[in-house]
Amino acid sequence: MSGMTVSTTNADSQLLDSPDLLVRRYKWLQRRERGDLLAILDAGTIAHVGFVRADGKPMVIPMAYAQDGDFLLMHGSTGSGLTKSANAGVDLVATISIFDGLVYAQSLFDSTVNYRCAMIFGNAEPVSADEHLDCIRIISDRLMPGRWAEVRPPTKRELAATYVLRLPLEVASVKVREGQPTEDACTGIWTGYVPFESVVGDPVSQPGVDVVQAQSITTATDVWRERLQRPSSDS
Repeated sequence: MSGMTVSTTNADSQLLDSPDLLVRRYKWLQRRERGDLLAILDAGTIAHVGFVRADGKPMVIPMAYAQDGDFLLMHGSTGSGLTKSANAGVDLVATISIFDGLVYAQSLFDSTVNYRCAMIFGNAEPVSADEHLDCIRIISDRLMPGRWAEVRPPTKRELAATYVLRLPLEVASVKVREGQPTEDACTGIWTGYVPFESVVGDPVSQPGVDVVQAQSITTATDVWRERLQRPSSDS
């Protein structure tokens, strides 16, 4: 239901290998498969995007996103600082992180967290005017599948207030930590992990709504519950 396609060719299934992308701390947690990157993108909801503004100051902002083939589409307001820096393309890094739990080791120093994290580096460019509406629809369908057909289309003013950046999924680093502490259990102290899960609740109608729940709400609830499912690991 996620709509992701992972290439089966060896060249396309591996992430780019570069010294700049090497994980140096706990390097055994780095993942090299493109499928691991796509799985994180599928389960995540927000990309935290870091860039340097036109005035030279660093900035990180949260952005809704959608994967579109070999690209990440990111949606924001034309009034943001990123827009002013991105007219001709902007170098940035988009980070998607998913917190999966607390890991209790024999010491606080060795205690840690379980997580999945993808960092995507590159030059992001605004989509063209001809692609603008379609790209907004792709992001909408990713977050709220089916809703586009149930409501009025965006107005010219709304479209003018919204921009979409396209970031290639060529340069990425993925790190995943799961399961138990690395040390064997010992007598006299509890060790293990506490899994955290993201839960999709039941829809809540706004007061005054006088119609039955739209089909897209049921669809979105089912899609997101499936996306957020993650098998437990004792590794």
